[in-house]
Amino acid sequence: MRRMTTQSYIEQRTERTRWFLHDRFGMFIHWGLYAIPARGEWVRNAERISNEDYQAYFDGFNPDRYDPKSWAKAAKAAGMKYAVLTAKHHDGFCLFDSALTEYKSTRTKAGRDLVREFLDAFRAEGLKVGLYYSLLDWHHPDYPAYGDRIHPMRDNEAYKREPGGFDRYLDYMHGQVRELLTNYGKLDIMWFDFSYGELRGEAWRASELMETIRAVQPHLIVDNRLDASGEEGGSIYSDNPTPYAGDFASPEQIIPPRGVTDQAGRSIPWEACITLNNNWGYSAADQVYKSAKTVIRKLVECVSKNGNLLLNVGPDAKGEIPQPSLDVLEEVGRWMRRNGDSIYGCGPADLPKPEWGRYTQSGGKLYAHLFEESIGPVNLAGLAGRIKQARLLADGSEVFVTRPWNAALYEQDAFFNFARPEHFTYPLPDERNTVVELTLAEEDG
Repeated sequence: MRRMTTQSYIEQRTERTRWFLHDRFGMFIHWGLYAIPARGEWVRNAERISNEDYQAYFDGFNPDRYDPKSWAKAAKAAGMKYAVLTAKHHDGFCLFDSALTEYKSTRTKAGRDLVREFLDAFRAEGLKVGLYYSLLDWHHPDYPAYGDRIHPMRDNEAYKREPGGFDRYLDYMHGQVRELLTNYGKLDIMWFDFSYGELRGEAWRASELMETIRAVQPHLIVDNRLDASGEEGGSIYSDNPTPYAGDFASPEQIIPPRGVTDQAGRSIPWEACITLNNNWGYSAADQVYKSAKTVIRKLVECVSKNGNLLLNVGPDAKGEIPQPSLDVLEEVGRWMRRNGDSIYGCGPADLPKPEWGRYTQSGGKLYAHLFEESIGPVNLAGLAGRIKQARLLADGSEVFVTRPWNAALYEQDAFFNFARPEHFTYPLPDERNTVVELTLAEEDG
């Protein structure tokens, strides 16, 4: 694959990610055989489970309550605009009907192509769709095992591989990606996971793989993990990105303190992938769920830094999203229905972060996200004379822009409050996040 100039790469990336940076909020779905032991998606690694012992979960996999239409409706109602499903995770089990393996959902008691059903259901709700594909494969006989850093059999000498076997695995992996690209219609995202140690970049034949993607589905956006792990970002952060650097960065379980930029300070499309509790895959004992307030505020934080939030759910072995997850999503959705204009199509404001919360902006609309009550009027630092109109976004009601008697020292600042007299303290209309839509006057000059 011929290396393009950095400018050309950025221009193409910008065009491909235009919808992505508009939509801002997506659902990640980690689901597979590991939902049966229900101790998280890395259970094979953590407990050093062999293929033979893990086979019991394949034999017992029968998610008879799997209804992707209900998943899609829950995602849409939450205000999510796209979703990404684990077509194959590290354990090598495929939720799609691959011709290259028998280790797939159609060979289980389920007897169903679960990926196809997912794609059909989410497309029917008008959501964009993506597939996660693990570059790792702990089931495949040619994937490095003994001596590998993370393989379940890393300490078992009986799992030494012959030196030339890895190329056979790469043929298999590339073949499965091509199946996903050619057999399942238009995809919007391909989410690879992940590089580590010496297994990165061209060790995966990454240029060849990216060339295949661009030839078959040129619009498709790809994450940065052909080149990087979840710990560091790879060449997408540099001034000289590789052909397989990807279209967006994927910080995991962290929201970057200052957003994501390359060495020249240019903003890079990015998406924080975050669990709703403390595990990606279903974990029956993990009941530590983030509140709807936390999700709302963290979504706002991502957008205020020009990023997206990909929020994960882990369906159980029967195929149902746990009720606590659905409850959080439902509450987030109620907030989004009234305040989504401050998220979709928005990005950072060219203003310092306010003490009371955060700003997002779209053109001449500035959105003030208030996370805490003010003593008296709310201060809008540096915006004196620039506020044409202020409305509570949730219901369109007037918010009072004023210069109260006790603000004489702050000539450069504007102020608003929710009632009169303006210097009194009033409770926030929504303690999770009150959004005030500010229509700005154009600056002189």
